Amino acid sequence: MLHVAVVGSGPSGVYTAQSLVQSGLPGIRVDVLDRLPCPYGLVRYGVAPDHEKIKSLQNNLRAVLEDERVRFLGGVQVGPGGLSPARLRELYHAVVYCVGAATDRRLGVPGEELRGSWSATEFVSWYSAHPDSAADGFVLGARSAVVIGVGNVAVDVTRMLARGSAELSPTDIPQAALTALASSKVTDISMVGRRGPSQARFTTKELRELGALPDTEVVVDPEELALDPEYVDPSALPAAQRRNVEVLRGWAATPTPRDRARRIRLRFFLRPVELLADGGGGERVGAVRFERTAPDGRGGVTGTGRYEDIEAQLVLRSVGYRGVPLEGLPFDPEHGTVPHLAGRVLRDGAIAPGEYVAGWIKRGPTGVIGTNRPCAKETVTSLLEDARELVRREVPEDPLAALRAAGSAPVEWAGWQAIERAEAELGASLGRSVVKLPDWTSLVAAAQTARTS
Repeated sequence: MLHVAVVGSGPSGVYTAQSLVQSGLPGIRVDVLDRLPCPYGLVRYGVAPDHEKIKSLQNNLRAVLEDERVRFLGGVQVGPGGLSPARLRELYHAVVYCVGAATDRRLGVPGEELRGSWSATEFVSWYSAHPDSAADGFVLGARSAVVIGVGNVAVDVTRMLARGSAELSPTDIPQAALTALASSKVTDISMVGRRGPSQARFTTKELRELGALPDTEVVVDPEELALDPEYVDPSALPAAQRRNVEVLRGWAATPTPRDRARRIRLRFFLRPVELLADGGGGERVGAVRFERTAPDGRGGVTGTGRYEDIEAQLVLRSVGYRGVPLEGLPFDPEHGTVPHLAGRVLRDGAIAPGEYVAGWIKRGPTGVIGTNRPCAKETVTSLLEDARELVRREVPEDPLAALRAAGSAPVEWAGWQAIERAEAELGASLGRSVVKLPDWTSLVAAAQTARTS
């Protein structure tokens, strides 16, 4: 009997568990461990609340976690303060790490520490009710916002800043975030990229959603767009980028009426060089200084020495993610990944028996949710090739007792279902549908009701 631990219950972890149980290997058992008491990873805590179709992917992930050969164990810390990779190897024949890319990239410019300057990750965690989110007051006192980056996360946070309470109330957004966004005075949002529109990383579907926001004007400058040679002639672009250009062309040719309550400006060829404090003598950001860039003919950009300041009391950087080391596992700091060969962890260049990786910690923060499926399958293929040797080593019949002895208080599936019930009850009490519990205390308390009911 092969007993596998999968560390992380996001898409890569669940797809790994799915590939394992669908392999046909008799007697296989999979424990999916997560630091949080809730499953689904970024599908729960990274997908914007108004993207209900994408969030419905949870139903597919649920089906895997409810398989009788799979067990969800939330609230299990792996790493400092919890179980070490070495201890996990003693408890399971194989361990697959699907821990994602846990930190965001910084701009590295003066003023980045000013009050009102945040990562988009922090903003997303807040409106997604991540229990680690201690931040609040994002929009308090802000009239103008600058979002630095032109990927899908940048589009998400831009759209959320422009949403009204009527559109957000039916979602599972936590009540405090709903109240704050409903009373927000932010009316001008600039989403800014250092390169041209043909090189933007957002998908066309996400981009079009900005133009469908109620009472919101989308502004693009045709002269700025035309600085990109491939915008002028998009015929050689891949289909996805060509569709983006077509959407931007449409907005440039037919501007949105200018009597809307909010305005989104899409800006290109601007590189942030400094965040400027407001004029009140305080430590709050008041503007972002950008340098105008120009194509360098090699796919990059070069500075022109011309500068522009854009007013902002709120700055959200969305310039990518990066993996962080997990104590006890090897790490490649240049790429922010764990060294591996087809998913097999490499220690000092040699395969580490029984240790595997999948997802962003394996390949870096690339692709969409579906990209995790073939990534997980490759890793599981390697694991199954090794299974005959792996099962020769004796492991505990059930590691649950050892997990508890190590200080963990695993939240099993019944505990997660109790959290779901508590969120439904909270929503009903507020006259809404499901509303997420926003902190560790309420999540743990809800999970514990499963043990007493």
